[in-house]
Amino acid sequence: MSVYVSKSLEDTALLGRKIAEKLKENSIIAYFGTMGMGKTTLTRSIVEALGGGDCVLSPTFAIVNEYQGKCSIYHFDMYRVNNWDDLYSTGFFDYIDNGIIIIEWSENIENALPDNTIRIKISCTNSENERIFEIEGLDV
Repeated sequence: MSVYVSKSLEDTALLGRKIAEKLKENSIIAYFGTMGMGKTTLTRSIVEALGGGDCVLSPTFAIVNEYQGKCSIYHFDMYRVNNWDDLYSTGFFDYIDNGIIIIEWSENIENALPDNTIRIKISCTNSENERIFEIEGLDV
């Protein structure tokens, strides 16, 4: 497991670029962490580093946003997924092995994640802007 401490949005963006450098074509990244932890900021820097632009928004209402860079990148928000029927209705399983998948609110679908998923647990400290990223499945 790798542990990365971010003290700013710039630190989080740097981490995203480091992660992007190490991703394989069909990687799956699952974020675990509450609201306001920097999941979308991290995703924005990953997508930008992969050539998908910097217009990344949280897919809360769309469920999935697609970006085209060096490969297809699918950004899921599983906040409203409460059961297997909800998950199937997102089309999630159709995206596996078709590009890089980045998932916010992975807590809601943890039992459906493939074994090779990169898991990133994000937590905060006593400092308002500081975040701790615990990364399993990828050395950064």
